[in-house]
Formats: sequence, structure tokens, C-alpha cells
Amino acid sequence: MQVLRAILFMTASMACLALSDLFIKLSAQSLPPGQVMFFLSLGGTLLFMLIAALRGIPLVSPAFWHPTVMSRNLAEVLAALGMVTGIAWTPLPMVAAIMQTTPLLVTLGAALFLGEAVGWRRWAAILAGLVGMLLVIRPGMAGFEPAALLVALGACGLAARDLLTRRVPAAINSLTLSTWGFGATVPAGLVLMLIMGPDWSTGGGGFAYIGVAVVVTTSGYYLVTAAMRLAPAAIVSPFRYSRLVFTMGLGVIVLGDRPDTLTLLGAAIILISGLYTFFRERQLARAPVQAPA
Repeated sequence: MQVLRAILFMTASMACLALSDLFIKLSAQSLPPGQVMFFLSLGGTLLFMLIAALRGIPLVSPAFWHPTVMSRNLAEVLAALGMVTGIAWTPLPMVAAIMQTTPLLVTLGAALFLGEAVGWRRWAAILAGLVGMLLVIRPGMAGFEPAALLVALGACGLAARDLLTRRVPAAINSLTLSTWGFGATVPAGLVLMLIMGPDWSTGGGGFAYIGVAVVVTTSGYYLVTAAMRLAPAAIVSPFRYSRLVFTMGLGVIVLGDRPDTLTLLGAAIILISGLYTFFRERQLARAPVQAPA
């Protein structure tokens, strides 16, 4: 029963994060992306601070200045800049497909920067996933969306954040770390808002969407945390890919997006590559120590 709850929590979390993508998209239809990013970052930071206060978790610590923490915060800023601007200007099905490359980028980064052993099978899966991303973005081809490169930038930022999280001192509380990361995006959002210019003439509709985005984003975070504590990651992590279905579905149903054949083909390749990489890593973790594959 506990495992089933964990799976339900993880799936619900991906639904919340897909809703976050949708409401960011809706808010960006009436507000500049810089304004969306600033108020989304501010709202999320304040909510995390409230949760930390209610749980008695301190947020002020010299560990904030740890080089790995600071690097992780910069990765959060990169991810936020890429994702918010990318979502604002790119169809949601395309966003959904590109975002699923993040686990593959984590494996790639672990091999290149952390010295983790990756065998030829997982290298082939990473290469296939990157080919799938190119099919979605299709640079230089008909249907090329330049803003899709911003989503790819956001995915790289998320992958860097996840890699750096592995090197953060274990003594730092996860909620504290998340609050610091969210807070780091506030000044970046303010700068972007000032550069792009705010728009206060929307009648509040855009801000209402931002408010919903803050709630579903933090709910998604909470549900992921709960799922990972209820069951092993090997069981619940594959359900992260349900976000692809949720985000694409919301784009089609709510926004009337119609993903073309290349987008669907690229998304399928990315999905298969990511799942193969995950199950291969799980298989190797269970096997006796041997040459990686």
C-alpha cells in the first residue's frame, strides 16, 4: 500500500508540474516573461519560507556561501530563465518533449564532470535522446522555433542543478536548499522584468495565473518529496515521465496545440532513451561490480 501511495504521489506531482507549465504559459500571454519570472520566484520563495518557519527549519546559515551551494543557485537561475522564457514563446508539446531530456543530460554530466562510469549502451541511449531533441527543435528546418533553444537551456540548467545537488553537504536541509535556490531566481527575475518592461494593465488575470502556478509548483515539490520518502527511487522515478503526457495533453486540450509528426517522433525517442537509461542504471546497481555498460 505504501508503494502504491508513493506512485500516486509521484504521478500527482508530475500533474502539478504540468499545470505549472500551463499557468506560466497562460500568464505569459498577458504579461512579459520577466514579470512572470519575478512574481513566480517571489511567490515560491515566500511560500517555502513560510513552510520552513512552520517546521522550525532555519534558513540563515554560513553554508549558504558554500561554493557548491552558490553554483547550484546559479544553475537554478539558468534553469528559471530558460524555462520561463521558453514556455512563454514555445508550444507546450515541444516544451514537454525537450524537458524529458533532463535525466539524460544528468547522466551525460555525471560522466563528463563527476567521473562516473558510463558504458556504451547508455552512451548510445544519451546520443539517441539528443537526436530526439534535435528532431523536436529541428534547427535550420521548417517549423524551427528559436525559443525552443531557451527550453533546452532550461533543461541544461536543471541537469546542472541536479548534479550539483549530489555534491552539496549532507548536513544542509533539503527545504533550506530549495528555498535558497528559489530565492536566487528572484533578483534574476527582477532584472529580466526591468529589461523587458513590466505591464500592469492586464486587469489581474495574468497575476491570478501566476498565483495558481506558485501553488501547483510548490505542491509538486511537496509530492515529489513525499513519494521519494515512501518508496525507493528505483520504483517511483520512472513515473516522472508521466509529465510528458500531462503537459502535452494540456497543450492540446487547453491551448489547442497540435504537435506535428517530428515532435511526436522526437518525444518518443527521448522517452524510450530516458527509460532505457534509467532501467540500465538500476540493473547495474543490482549487479556485482564489473565493467560499466
